[in-house]
Amino acid sequence: MNENLFASFIAPTILGLPAAVLIILFPPLLIPTSKYLINNRLITTQQWLIKLTSKQMMTMHNTKGRTWSLMLVSLIIFIATTNLLGLLPHSFTPTTQLSMNLAMAIPLWAGAVIMGFRSKVKNALAHFLPQGTPTPLIPMLVIIETISLLIQPMALAVRLTANITAGHLLMHLIGSATLAMSTINLPSTLIIFTILILLTILEIAVALIQAYVFTLLVSLYLHDNT
Repeated sequence: MNENLFASFIAPTILGLPAAVLIILFPPLLIPTSKYLINNRLITTQQWLIKLTSKQMMTMHNTKGRTWSLMLVSLIIFIATTNLLGLLPHSFTPTTQLSMNLAMAIPLWAGAVIMGFRSKVKNALAHFLPQGTPTPLIPMLVIIETISLLIQPMALAVRLTANITAGHLLMHLIGSATLAMSTINLPSTLIIFTILILLTILEIAVALIQAYVFTLLVSLYLHDNT
């Protein structure tokens, strides 16, 4: 019970060297591939899910926006697998690190914004000043819209970090309570353990939903700038 709650969020090391890079590269190795003409059920289901997700995100995009489809599908698969692997005991979840989430959010957001200023300059600038704005409010609205644009990658990263971290902390607290109550009151332990199982199922759903939300918001930023 005296264990540091945030100990599981500390980046692991191997022989004094950071192992975060190896952990980040590990999830893609779990994605099955097939060299045969006829795929098995696992590969078929995987391809169906990828096609469904890609179709849902790319429907609203034009031809230029759809060129990002491979990257967005890769992004949602990476975040989802990383979040799910982080639910395993004695594991490390890279998406609980704000620095990593910012490293994903900032380049994607910057690429979408730069594309918007290159291909749709007038529309991109029009977002800073809504039509019909009274003249005295123009400077204030330009500042507000600029700040709103600049905090978009921060909002992306903080949303993912907060949701994954909160779930892990709650599971850690309930798990510790289950161990503490196991030697005191068995009926209470069973109740708390049932809550822990339900929370684990909820966290699996949150891991998938947060991966989808992160990628969908990047897709919406792209849609606004293409």
